[in-house]
Amino acid sequence: MLLEEIASAIAKELTIRKKQVDAVMELLDGGNTIPFIARYRKEATGSLDEEQIRQVDERITYLRNLVKRQEEILGKIEEQGKLTPELRQSIEKAQKLQELEDLYLPYKQKKRTRAQIAREKGLEPLANAMLMQLSTKGTAEEAAKPFLNEEKGISSTEDALAGAMDIVAENVMEEAALRQKMRQHLWNTGIISTELDKEKDSEESQVFLMYDGYEEPVRSLPSHRILAINRGEKKGALKVKLSANHADNIEQIFKRTYRRPSIFTEHLRASIEDGYKRLLFPALEREIRAQLTETAEAQAIKVFGINLKQLLLQAPLSGHIVMGLDPGYRTGCKMAVVDATGHVIDHGVLQVTKSDAERDASAKKVLALIKKHHVTLLSIGNGTASYETEEFVANLIRDNGLSDVHYLITNEAGASVYSASKLAKEELPEYDVTIRGAVSIARRVQDPLAELVKIDPQAIGVGQYQHDVNQKELTATLDATIESAVNHVGVDLNTASGALLKHIAGINAAIAKNIVAYRNENGIFTNRKQLLKVPRLGPAAFTQCAGFLRIHDAASPLDNTPVHPESYELAEKILTRLGFELKDLADKNQLAMLAAKRKLVDEEKLAKELDAGLPTVHDILDALVKPGRDPRESLPAPLTRQSVVKLSDIQTGTVMRGTIRNITDFGAFVDIGLKTDGLIHISELSKKRVKHPLDVISVGDIVNVMVIGIDEKRNRISLSLKQVPKEAFNSSR
Repeated sequence: MLLEEIASAIAKELTIRKKQVDAVMELLDGGNTIPFIARYRKEATGSLDEEQIRQVDERITYLRNLVKRQEEILGKIEEQGKLTPELRQSIEKAQKLQELEDLYLPYKQKKRTRAQIAREKGLEPLANAMLMQLSTKGTAEEAAKPFLNEEKGISSTEDALAGAMDIVAENVMEEAALRQKMRQHLWNTGIISTELDKEKDSEESQVFLMYDGYEEPVRSLPSHRILAINRGEKKGALKVKLSANHADNIEQIFKRTYRRPSIFTEHLRASIEDGYKRLLFPALEREIRAQLTETAEAQAIKVFGINLKQLLLQAPLSGHIVMGLDPGYRTGCKMAVVDATGHVIDHGVLQVTKSDAERDASAKKVLALIKKHHVTLLSIGNGTASYETEEFVANLIRDNGLSDVHYLITNEAGASVYSASKLAKEELPEYDVTIRGAVSIARRVQDPLAELVKIDPQAIGVGQYQHDVNQKELTATLDATIESAVNHVGVDLNTASGALLKHIAGINAAIAKNIVAYRNENGIFTNRKQLLKVPRLGPAAFTQCAGFLRIHDAASPLDNTPVHPESYELAEKILTRLGFELKDLADKNQLAMLAAKRKLVDEEKLAKELDAGLPTVHDILDALVKPGRDPRESLPAPLTRQSVVKLSDIQTGTVMRGTIRNITDFGAFVDIGLKTDGLIHISELSKKRVKHPLDVISVGDIVNVMVIGIDEKRNRISLSLKQVPKEAFNSSR
């Protein structure tokens, strides 16, 4: 493949136009970020969305590496004087790195193999005769006699034939077409089989008991099972192998190689059997296991990324004064009250799991704080002592008739990581580690995005097998996911933390720190252009970031919209055409009139009249109608409660209301108000066939589920979505 062919190849692969790929390549090479391209360069890209642009970016990187590798391989083979026109054509036509490496294998420098040693002894002509099967007279031993050479260590015809067979074995097994065919054959027919390592009879081994004597075809092995098997093998609990019909495979290769009867027929057969068992199968087994792992890791990383984005984009419960509770037994329940902006206004420690007297004292303290600070929501971490703390809160609400106070159980994953971090020490220097955790639990319901970006995404508790996958790939995906979520929502330039700002397109950690420092020194930003005064934030960075930063109560209402500064003039022209002015964006009545008029606009005609791109005109119209709008506002609010659910209260057949906490390849975990999340197996998600749980549900979804199984001994609850009666949807708990 030539460099100039990359765009055409990607366009064909992704079913988009070459012109779109060319535009993305040019914009990326020009230093533009993916969120910026997706949002503000729609005319150039033909309105490709962010995911499509990321796919193009990935394929550009892969194919450029492919071209680079082609050039390296061509150069190395040419140096050896072995580059034929046919080989060059095959290398240049290769579409995958694996194809390239197969073609290069016979010419690749490697350690001295048995075949290489035989070549050094001058046995290649004998090997060629054996492989070409030309000799029909005499015997193989007679054909080998001319190659006897005591000085080279060939003292018998058996030695000569054995060396020639080593060369034949290597030559046949390194043939690119054969390797590709056999690789595909093993993928289609191979079986992965596992068994427990009986010599390591430990508690850890019992976790993998289901894989003792387990078998499954390679082609149908699901990602989560591959990663579980890999984990068991890594821990020494499982022995794993690829099983195949070796006799049949050897016969296939022999038939492919055999041309005619000759004096070397049996030696040829023996060479192929040896080469298959010693060279080809072990190599392909490693490749297939590696491919399985790579595919499984890619799937796990993808699911993790999707889960994380859904978690980050959950609707914020803004406007609430929240009491965060970080439950605990020995050290008590840590408590922090934060105002509607996330500022800590009170804190302390409660004892809710010890004596009645201590619990009563804590109840009085909490009640007093609720009344003093007008707390309307309590956020309870779901860790140790969460159930007891929930009972305490539910009883407090009930016994005191607090009809306007609710609580919810919050996934506290990562709170302890954040509370001990350098960032937490900078943000909350006057509080100890335990109180910082309670603050995080409170803030993450007010604005999940702003709080969760402060935490290592791997500690947030979504996804599966995150510690077993390629950490570099995982980090890259999660960074891209956070970048996508943050830029989709936009951030308030005057309140955003450095941890949030650094994920905005065009802004890195250093610039984010400079923005916060500038804000602290000069006061709040009153317009976007002031960003150009921030050290190290030049015109290029400003172009990338400006549209994603919002300024409430700015001099220009456009600074509180996704409209990019480069389009302000166009936005004002659009307003004028509709009979409005910029100041009308601050008037609710005028906005209502603008929204009504916007529905009647012929966008294509307006774009033509203003000599502007249709996608840009469309986006500007949407932004003008709802300045300052948070795209998360349209999402369902998190589920809150006022009463506790007990395991003894439920039985099989009970229909309950819950929140999707995590999604894996095999199902979804749902918080139904119990200490343990229930599992909806993929088979219980829908009456129709579900390819993947993410096709029908998302993290944060509020769902009605039926309890179909309770295993108290194993602390497991099985749930169903498809078995919920229609009439129960409006009457579930």
